[in-house]
Amino acid sequence: MTNGDKINTRTPGKPCILIAPLDWGLGHATRCIPIIKYLIEQDCHVILAASGKPASLLTAEFPKVELLPLPGYGLHYSASSRLNVLKILSQLPKILISIKQEHRWLDALVKTRQINMVISDCRFGLRHKNVFSVLMTHQLAIQSPIKWVKQQLRAWNYRFINRFNECWVPDEKGFPNLAGEISHPPKLPSIPVKYIGCLSRFTRLTASPEKEYDAVIILSGPEPQRTILENKLVKELASNKNALALALIRGLPDDANSLRIQGVDVFNHLPAIALEKIIHGARLIISRSGYTTVMDMLKLGKRTVLVPTPGQPEQEYLGRYLSQQQWCACMRQQDFSLADALQLASSFAYSNPGGLHMESYKEHIGQTIGNLPRVIFAPKLSV
Repeated sequence: MTNGDKINTRTPGKPCILIAPLDWGLGHATRCIPIIKYLIEQDCHVILAASGKPASLLTAEFPKVELLPLPGYGLHYSASSRLNVLKILSQLPKILISIKQEHRWLDALVKTRQINMVISDCRFGLRHKNVFSVLMTHQLAIQSPIKWVKQQLRAWNYRFINRFNECWVPDEKGFPNLAGEISHPPKLPSIPVKYIGCLSRFTRLTASPEKEYDAVIILSGPEPQRTILENKLVKELASNKNALALALIRGLPDDANSLRIQGVDVFNHLPAIALEKIIHGARLIISRSGYTTVMDMLKLGKRTVLVPTPGQPEQEYLGRYLSQQQWCACMRQQDFSLADALQLASSFAYSNPGGLHMESYKEHIGQTIGNLPRVIFAPKLSV
């Protein structure tokens, strides 16, 4: 029986922990997977909260773990990279409303359930005065091409972070680290900031891969840019003149519509174990530069070409930073072609960052749950 199959029941004297990831892409949910597995191994009672694609992903990974529906922020992105920052800024009132709504939701939940701890992955409203509340984020210094906007975003970000008991940063405290100035700004929030090390749902397989691929392409991130890149790829994949062994993972866990491309293995979504097997057999990974994907690929030691989502300053910064360190190659979406990506990968001087502590989160989380109040759980109540 795997961790995901284990029936997560209440154990007397063990804490009840609510985990809720943000709905901006799948990265927030996937980086919670190793934490969820560890907490289950420690006999904690875990409750998940999510909706949409993150909920579908977590349900597939942990079918026996209770998942409560919690609406996401539901942001919309522009098809124009130049307008994307303005598009997001225009939705700040919507974000603030969502934060207030999820705060009220948690308050109601705490009145009916014995919650001892909340781990919120970038959901600012999920804190409670009577519950140890942790915000997990690598984005301390939110990126923007406009300096004054960047300063205002950091002030706004810290105002919300400082309402939690702790801030967990999934990165290394010193160098090498994977997020650069994003996770290591000159000034930190006023609450305790804990660098818990990088997170990845993958183990590093050692057996021979079941199938080898010249390249595996992993799509992810918000619409409409996910589909824009997919449409660009489909045209090129359909004319695979070099008869390359290719796989495409579309990043659509709740989509029943299939896509067929002759000579290409196409998957809407794969659970962690199956996805790692596919990646294990890949000579090259092509993916977005989402932070969770970066952590996964560097843990697996894969040669990677990153294609940042246009108009997402964080991904664009990570692409530049990781390329400068020679840990991943990077190319712009507007310049992207599969042939050019393969050529870039063959000439890029890849190096391994080394010094990444992919299991250190267990030590900190173990200490944290060890210090939580011990209670005898009341029977499960409906909410």
